[in-house]
Amino acid sequence: MNGDKKELRRWVRLCKQRYSAGQLAGWSAVLLGRLEAHPAFRSARVVLLYYALPDEVQTQAFVEKWSREKTVLLPVVKGEELELRRYTGTAGLRKGSFDIDEPCGEAFTAYGRIDLALVPGMAFDGQGNRLGRGKGYYDRLLPQLEAYKIGLCFQFQVCEAIPTEAFDCPMDEVWTEEGCVTGTRCPQ
Repeated sequence: MNGDKKELRRWVRLCKQRYSAGQLAGWSAVLLGRLEAHPAFRSARVVLLYYALPDEVQTQAFVEKWSREKTVLLPVVKGEELELRRYTGTAGLRKGSFDIDEPCGEAFTAYGRIDLALVPGMAFDGQGNRLGRGKGYYDRLLPQLEAYKIGLCFQFQVCEAIPTEAFDCPMDEVWTEEGCVTGTRCPQ
């Protein structure tokens, strides 16, 4: 699907309504199970993840599982920016912006230590371009990271082309429940 960003977001929202929470959870488990074998994930010590909204790749159990072996960071909305904080368990979470559970505690500012960023999106294309929800939070955060960036979405969210702007930061790879969609280092 081509078109402007607003129209593309509307189209993806309509597509998401076709699938049950159970279908999305099943696809999420498949996607994240495959991602666990990815060399960039296996070698990463500090991973930026996210606590999913109901219509996103469901990461909550994945965050919990891997926080025992890796330093897992989650974003916290602070005004117009995303602040990163370490996930220390469900007891250290509170409801934040957009009704998303966010970690309490100190901000993590050593961005150079982040090895891998797993990033949600409304849609992605074959060139790694990302369409967010329109607030620009990740647009402001991603250029500050040197980490390898992998976009996560469901296969129905992969589009032919996403309109881009100069500030957009493409992903190194994009993954769905069907595997790696794009990227030069996709495992074979």
